[in-house]
Formats: sequence, structure tokens, C-alpha cells
Amino acid sequence: MHRKLALLSLGTLLTLFFSPRLVLASTVLEKVAKTGVLTAGTSKDAYPFAFADKQGQLTGYSVEMLQLINQQVEKTLKRPVTLQLVALPPQERIPKLLKGEVDIVCDFSSFTWQREAEIDFSVSYGTTGTRLLAKRGSALEGPDSLVGKRIGTLPGTTNESAIRKAQPQAQLVLFNDRAEAYTALQQGKIDAFASDDILLEQWVQNTPGGQDYQIISYPYSTEGVACMLPENNSKFQDTVNYALIRFMQGFLTKKQPYVETFDRWFGPQGASPLTLELRNLMLENMRLAIDSHEELPDSSF
Repeated sequence: MHRKLALLSLGTLLTLFFSPRLVLASTVLEKVAKTGVLTAGTSKDAYPFAFADKQGQLTGYSVEMLQLINQQVEKTLKRPVTLQLVALPPQERIPKLLKGEVDIVCDFSSFTWQREAEIDFSVSYGTTGTRLLAKRGSALEGPDSLVGKRIGTLPGTTNESAIRKAQPQAQLVLFNDRAEAYTALQQGKIDAFASDDILLEQWVQNTPGGQDYQIISYPYSTEGVACMLPENNSKFQDTVNYALIRFMQGFLTKKQPYVETFDRWFGPQGASPLTLELRNLMLENMRLAIDSHEELPDSSF
């Protein structure tokens, strides 16, 4: 009897040891070393950070950060690695990370303690905040003005959380994507759209009739933009952070191609030129991220 129990216990342990669940528990770098593929989640409509271009290719500032991360992973593993991009809606980012279906998410994600309880974050490589986009002349401003108002937002975002916290009596309307929300605002189906200030700014600048709308100045949140990573992957996290710090330090010390990369998206002639206020916020965020880490030697650039 005892021998049967012992054999049963041993069999159970072997089953657990070789089960697919254990594969999920392997580190990201171990997985990438075996497969030669780094699978990265990003966005299809967070212009200019991560979006699908006219050919349907995913591109943007955050996608370029993923390319730099992929290059650093190749150096760490000493082998070629293919970067596989997957477009994800905000509500699927953390579930996909937890299931191991993506190894990293870089789009326009911002840190929250609720998210930190499930996943880890890289250093911050950008700055954002929740603002409202409304028709020009709108009386909306601070939280008191939102009572009973129809405020559009995307589910699973910090924008949704910020508005719910600021004014529980606002009528939140959830949309599948930003394009749907912008259309609803133009059609008068919502009173305002709550999103990230940089994304709203580019919409006003680049959309026909965008000047008929205004970004409400009241800040409902201010957050750092970072990549999302699975927990318990310290070496992978170090690799990601090294790539991002290396980029930011190179940009601030005016080294190419780092300046070219930043200006391609946010410079005066870039895809989405930043206002002076937003540019200063981005630069200050970079300085804070670098100051919290040891300076990289020039030989690393």
C-alpha cells in the first residue's frame, strides 16, 4: 500500500514537472533562447507611439523601442532573434502576458499599483496624462463639471480609472478602440473623450476639422509610459532597461541615431510634433529615469 502511494506521488510529481504549466514558468530569456523569437504586444491605434500604417504594418515610437530591446536581447543571448509584433487592445495586454502568449508589451502603457500586483514594468521612457477632448467652447473642466456627462474612454486603461476616481457620477461610455470613440465625439454621442494627452494632441493636429475641438487643460492624471513585463524575469527586465536607458542617455547627450529616432516622431518636422510643454515633460522624464541608474559608459553607444 505504502509502495503504491509512493509510486503514485512520484508519478504525480513527474506529471507536474513535465506539464505545459512549467513551460509557462520558464523565463522569457530561456524561452527566446530556445525559439529565437521575442513576441511583443503593442497597439494598432496609439499614434504616434504604436499604430498600424497604411500597409497594415505596426510601427511607431514604442515599436522602435521594441526593436532596440530586441537588439539588446540578441547581444545578451549571443544569437539572432526575430521580433514578432502582435496588436493587442488594452484589456488583453495583462492577460496575454500572464498566459505567456506575449513576452513583453510596449505601446502606451502606464504604471499603476494595481497592474504592478500582476506584472512588472520597465523604466519609464515617456510621459503621459489623462485629459479630455471636447468640442471647442465646451464648459467641461474639473471633476464637478463631469456629473451626468457622457465621457468616452477605452476599457482597461488608466484613463478609465482616472475618470471613475475623479467623478463617480460621470456616465462612462466604453469603446473598442480610439477611432470609434473619436467618431462618437464628432457625432455628438458623447460629451468628451478621455485619453492620453499626447494622443489627443496628435488627433487635433492631424485630423480634418480637428481644430474644432480642444483638449481640456485640467489634468486628471500624470503617468510615466513604460513596457509591461512578466513577473520574476529580472534578467530580462535588466536587458529591457539597459536598452531603454541607453537610448535615453544617447538622446540627451545628442548622439545619433538616438536624436534621429526621437525627432522622427516628436521633432518639429516629425510625425507628431510635441508642444513645448509636452516636450519638456518627456525630457524631464528621461532625466529622472537616467538619474535613478548608473550612467552608462560612452563605449556602450
